Amino acid sequence: MVIDYQNVHLTARDVFDPHGESHDSLIDPVRFARRALVERNARQREGYPHATLDRVTVYRGLPHVDHDWEQHRRCTDQAIKWRRDGAVVELRDLKYTYQRAADGQPALDVNGKKIPIGRPKEKGVDVLCALACVREAARPDIGLVILASRDTDLVPVLDELYDLRGADPERYARIETVAWFNRDARHGGGMSGGSLRPTPPRRIWNTNLTRPCYEAALDRTEYR
Repeated sequence: MVIDYQNVHLTARDVFDPHGESHDSLIDPVRFARRALVERNARQREGYPHATLDRVTVYRGLPHVDHDWEQHRRCTDQAIKWRRDGAVVELRDLKYTYQRAADGQPALDVNGKKIPIGRPKEKGVDVLCALACVREAARPDIGLVILASRDTDLVPVLDELYDLRGADPERYARIETVAWFNRDARHGGGMSGGSLRPTPPRRIWNTNLTRPCYEAALDRTEYR
């Protein structure tokens, strides 16, 4: 399973706890992957094989220690814990926009540090997820790759792997997705969630993950 972490984490908050704090919807990647696979296998039609979990790969942005040292520390501690649990976790530095001085150079604060403007953004995480999906799908010991994300920038990798498998099913694994889904959310004006889909007429299997899956996947560790 390849996890676009921030997308999975924040979508979980939007779907199941839209008025809560984002840290209350922190997702444990290994617990998430295991529960998602149980849900996926339970929904397979008779005669279709169940999947077993070989590896969980997680990609996530990392705040800069100079600009948000508390969140930097928290993200690092979370990654250590998740790696200890068996996940492969890759942290990629967030990208910042900085204030400029009159001469066009970055403005500096009293400590000689650049001054960020606005919120930082993840850059390159979607590319890393796409590359991981292709890399895993080409491994001879992997028969299925599951992508956890709703980022539409990843639609091309779904298309590519669908087409590659169609042309050479002996070489490339099947691609599937998982997504949070709350059928009751619209009654309260919230976000119901839903899957990332390839470009039609391509169709792939998606497993919707409901509130019990969300509850089972929460990371309840008390980080510093």
